Amino acid sequence: MAKPYFAESCDMLSQWLRKCIHHTFHGQCDLCRLPIQSLNQTCWCHFCQDLMQELHQCKRCGLPVVTSTNQCGHCLSSPPLWSQLYCVGQYCPPLSTYIHKLKHGKQFWQAKSLAQLLATKVSNTPDSITFVPLHWRRQLTRGFNQSELLADELAKLLHVPIEYGLFTRLKATKQQQGLSQQQRRTNVHNAFQIHKSVQGRHIAIVDDVVTTGETINQLVKLLLMRGAKSVDVYCICRTSISDD
Repeated sequence: MAKPYFAESCDMLSQWLRKCIHHTFHGQCDLCRLPIQSLNQTCWCHFCQDLMQELHQCKRCGLPVVTSTNQCGHCLSSPPLWSQLYCVGQYCPPLSTYIHKLKHGKQFWQAKSLAQLLATKVSNTPDSITFVPLHWRRQLTRGFNQSELLADELAKLLHVPIEYGLFTRLKATKQQQGLSQQQRRTNVHNAFQIHKSVQGRHIAIVDDVVTTGETINQLVKLLLMRGAKSVDVYCICRTSISDD
């Protein structure tokens, strides 16, 4: 499917703004303002990048653990439907600040740097990438889908195709923030539709923040029902606190 006109416009705007930032700050870290060698990677120095990333995570659920492991105790007893979750870190400053700038501040150019942080975590490249869809009314009100912007950048960085329009959000669900896990599950039940077979393919779903995983689980179920070999989850922040 052809790339939406809006995504192309965001690319152009992002590139123009990054050039302006480069000329204004002369290659300074966006957080600490110390000089950095190049803006081709991210807008942060290596120290600040390390500050935003979680040191030890469970590779299955993405939640922090004492030492990195393929599966934590909870995943061994109650594994999620997806195969692996890749994330940058927890939903806390300064990382959460940049999510907020992208999602609520309409700073579309933040998607590129955030995606570059996430791309370094991915060890098993998928056959294609897709993203959590918004209901058409919410997308019309917001003007964009932050998960789509992140997915578009990740697809370019990982050199894999992106699946536009793979899912449709059928219900204008309530915001998940502030809901219990059971309420979240009920809220997104039968909220999505998938439009084609993904037989035998390894698919990655992109979202900005994953909390309980109920939204992602609904999409993973649909992909597995339509023949996906495995499904991974890519997100900027993974948290067990209701912040998304």
